[in-house]
Amino acid sequence: MTSVLMLRALGLGDFLTGVPAYRALRRAYPRAETVLAAPEALRPLAALTGAIDRLLPAGELRPIPWDWPPPDVAVDLHGNGPASHRLIDATGAAVRMMYASAAAPDVDGPWWDEEEHEVARWCRLVGRWGIPADPGDLRLRVPAEEPPVRRAAVVHPGAAYPARRWPPDRFAAVARALAGEGRPVVITGTAGERDLAAAVAEAAGLPAASVLAGTTGLTGLAALVADAAVVVSNDTGVSHLATAYGVPSVTLFGPVSPALWGPPEGGPHVALWHGTGGRPGNAHGTETDPRLLQITVEEVLAALTSLREPAA
Repeated sequence: MTSVLMLRALGLGDFLTGVPAYRALRRAYPRAETVLAAPEALRPLAALTGAIDRLLPAGELRPIPWDWPPPDVAVDLHGNGPASHRLIDATGAAVRMMYASAAAPDVDGPWWDEEEHEVARWCRLVGRWGIPADPGDLRLRVPAEEPPVRRAAVVHPGAAYPARRWPPDRFAAVARALAGEGRPVVITGTAGERDLAAAVAEAAGLPAASVLAGTTGLTGLAALVADAAVVVSNDTGVSHLATAYGVPSVTLFGPVSPALWGPPEGGPHVALWHGTGGRPGNAHGTETDPRLLQITVEEVLAALTSLREPAA
């Protein structure tokens, strides 16, 4: 059997921005086994793409545990430098799809563009090998699992790094306003963000049962978002789930422009940002990015109103 190996050993948002490239490779090699090297936690969502036959558990920039004959094709969907290229080279694949860059100028591939949207970037990579990919092909199948709360307003105050976290008291104000409209409001997050979610719920006057952080698993979270009325979040994986299910969303951007990681234009999504272009800030920073702090509660509530009102 022929095989196509795709390296994307990163987080939820990274995984979801790669979906159009996964599907393009599936179409290009319909008889091959498509294998995604990615964190084990993403296994349930890999099945929802319709493009991945097998998930091979792998850590970020860790050796790919490939113990079979070399794959026919290996694709570096991680980055543009030697650290990830070496992992692809180690598989011995006959065809190796990788980006060239200042750090890897001798690679036979397209040149990395720092200002390219993350979805478009991986579509362009496979396009270099004559494989057309549609950047709008982002939708996931809906999980069979029932959502823990139906038609909820999902508020997600967490993010992997403080630089991308809007202040909790502002999230609480938004959650309080959404609850005042009579809709169920839930606060999501990882198990490590449960205290943050509980603090937001308490400040918003929500019951303890509204705190779902750490309780859903990725499949449950996907089911929740797929059925949600609206999602309000920082620039993190949950915002990409809202895109994957076409759910109205408001996403708050700070160190990184939505031009690089934001939702596609034309959908029921609002990306709020107070940046002015140029190179991104430090998305891994330990302090909330100043641009994120410029976003007000009133702006978020106005964005939510705009999603409910038909366009003029």
